[in-house]
Order: sequence, then structure tokens, then C-alpha cells
Amino acid sequence: MTSYLSATRHPWACLLFLLPLMIIYEGGVLAFGGDDPNTLRNGADAWMRWGLERYGLGQMWAAPLFVVTILIIRTAVNWTDRPTEPLAVSFGMMIESLLFAVGLWAIAHNFEPLLRSWDVPTANVGFHTPAAEQVITYVGAGIYEEVLFRLGLFTVLCFLLRLVLIPKLIAIPLAGIVAALIFAAAHHVGQNGEEVVAAKFLFRTLAGLYFTALFVTRGFGVAVGAHAGYDILVGVSVG
Repeated sequence: MTSYLSATRHPWACLLFLLPLMIIYEGGVLAFGGDDPNTLRNGADAWMRWGLERYGLGQMWAAPLFVVTILIIRTAVNWTDRPTEPLAVSFGMMIESLLFAVGLWAIAHNFEPLLRSWDVPTANVGFHTPAAEQVITYVGAGIYEEVLFRLGLFTVLCFLLRLVLIPKLIAIPLAGIVAALIFAAAHHVGQNGEEVVAAKFLFRTLAGLYFTALFVTRGFGVAVGAHAGYDILVGVSVG
């Protein structure tokens, strides 16, 4: 069991787990996007592509290749410690992702009544409507929001806090809180941003902390799977 818990955090296991999701997402965007596939892209995906375009990397494959390259480099550095049964590990990660997705859904289901008991203004925290095209977007959210806010922002914040000699026990939760707040705020930015409602902002901050905890304790792959699974579950349940 200890070996499995460690294996899920290895970049090789995360890469193998992530590849099918990326194929589903990128293939679905092309299949359902019609004349303008970018309309189905998740916001974090669009932001990453915008950033890559600034450096002349505007090709369709640039964003997924960027993510895969990061995991390949990390895998190469840790190759000798890679899991010896990657398929079994990937299956376990899938089961974990489903369980953690259901766990967050249960929190969401009871979050609004809890806020009402505290007299906090509320609005439905079910954010999506189900459809084949939307399911593709949910998968993209699981991938690219975790890349941007956990693999990227949270990791960089931890590094910077440790660089200025802040103890690890303080740096990790502090970075997690800041990244979660930015994650929540990002949903209200831009022309497609939602109106700021206290309940949604608080829940998304909580969800950001939830995914950060998964990222730290269970690894990037499980965080991606749980995020995508939660979004799909919410979309189906509110439909």
C-alpha cells in the first residue's frame, strides 16, 4: 500500500494517467467544435495558449505538448524510481479520482445550506449544464486548471516562499491559500467571467484547497482526475 501511495505521485504514473484524458479532450474539441473549436476550450487552456502564443507557439498542439514535456522531463529525472506496474497504478488512480470527485460533490451539495445557516448570501453552486460538448470542457478544466493553478502557481509560490526561508510547514498552506483564492477569482475574470457571488467564491476557494491537498498528498494525476470527475458529476446532477 505504501508503494502504491508513493507511485501515484511519480511523474511517470501521472503522465500515463493524463495522456488518455488529453486525447479525449483535444479530440473532443476538434470533433464537437465545428468551425471554431476554441469555443469549447476551458478558460485555463485558453490562457495557457495565449501565453504560448506570445512566444510564437500558437500551434494547436503547443499546449498539450508543453504539459507532456514537463512531465517527461520530470519522469526522466526520477526514472529509476518509476512505478513497476503502471497500469495497476493508473487503475487505482482512476478509482481514487472518482471517490474524491464524489467527496467534493457531497461537500458542494451541503455547502449552500450551511452558508444559509450562517446568513451568508447564496446562489446555486452547481455551475454547469450537461451535454457532450460540455463534458469535453469539463475534462479540459480538470487538466489545464490543475496545470495552471496547482502544478504551476502553487508550486512556484511554494518555491518562492521557501526561497525567502519561510518554513515548509508554513509555506505549503500559505501557498495553497493564495493559489486557491486566485483560482476562485479567475472564474470572475474576463468577458465570460461570472458575477461575483459570495457562495460561489467561497466554494471555489474551498475546492481550490481541496485540489491542492490532493495534489500534495496524492499527486498531480489524481488531482486532475478528481477535478474532471467532479465537474462532470456536477453537470450530470444539475441536469
